[in-house]
Amino acid sequence: MSRTLLSLTVCAAALTCAVSANAQSYSIGLWGDMPYAKAADAPFIPALLEDMNASDIAFSIYDGDIKDGSSECTDAVYTDATAMFNSLKAPVIYVLGDNEWTDCHRTNNGGYDNLERLDHIRKTMFSTTGSFGMAKMDLEHQGAAGEKFVENTRTQKDGAMFVGLNVPGSNNNKVNDEKSCTKKSARTPEQCAADNAEYTERDAANIAWMQASFAKAKADGDKGIMIVVQGDVGFDIPETEDDSEARMADKDGYAAFLDALIAETKAFDGQVALVHGDTHYFKIDKPLPDATHMLSNFTRVQTFGSPNVHWIKVDVDATSRNVFTFSPMIVAANATKTLGE
Repeated sequence: MSRTLLSLTVCAAALTCAVSANAQSYSIGLWGDMPYAKAADAPFIPALLEDMNASDIAFSIYDGDIKDGSSECTDAVYTDATAMFNSLKAPVIYVLGDNEWTDCHRTNNGGYDNLERLDHIRKTMFSTTGSFGMAKMDLEHQGAAGEKFVENTRTQKDGAMFVGLNVPGSNNNKVNDEKSCTKKSARTPEQCAADNAEYTERDAANIAWMQASFAKAKADGDKGIMIVVQGDVGFDIPETEDDSEARMADKDGYAAFLDALIAETKAFDGQVALVHGDTHYFKIDKPLPDATHMLSNFTRVQTFGSPNVHWIKVDVDATSRNVFTFSPMIVAANATKTLGE
């Protein structure tokens, strides 16, 4: 019996060592909400790109807002963003933000039809299944090239899944009343009704893609899943707040998505990270479902954004306890801008 137990112990140890030896760890980058013209970010972008290019990241994910919220949504905005993404050596996955489509109806954005701008992005920036960047990577897309929901993507690498969803700021493009429809806006009531119809359809599609991604991650044995969106879905309240109604005040466009995310996280044995921009301050916490009821396997990461022209490096190791380890990468040449000096 002793010899048998010893043999089993040795075999188990050997198997563990073999698994550890075959496990592949790697790094990715997270960035977004830049450059903003009103913050004069443009001169600081080259140093950011150089810093990321000098790293060993396998790919990066940009979590939306390719311009600020008070500049026009011209075609050049999307062309310039494509050029910025393609200046990185590693592949880039682009997740849409509100400033490049949801808010384009604003008069200071040029008074565009924001749904037309969304369609333009889909047709010009998602005309193929590949990523951006000098090196391309194939991505799974929810929709066909150039069509609805093509911007929702996912990819898997060595035990972890990465999902990009079009969940932008400005209440996820949900319009609650006439005041929010027409304030500083060129929208008509008919356009606001169309926005709400768009929100309803896309919100359902986002949830379906997320649920399918969790199911695939489980089936494939992934230990971690990272969901990347642009909008702050209601986390920018004091950590002491535990009233879910207060949490979602003016952010009801995210309620169904959050409920689905909480349900999927509870049913997932591995680690779940939700990455977003929108609020521009680097932050890591565990805010769900509220301050007094923590989901231990859920982590929220808020990325840098204008005027903080920096990025986050994520070390990914499916054999580690947390799967994802986040490190702020302060670009030395841009530190004085962050300090306002």
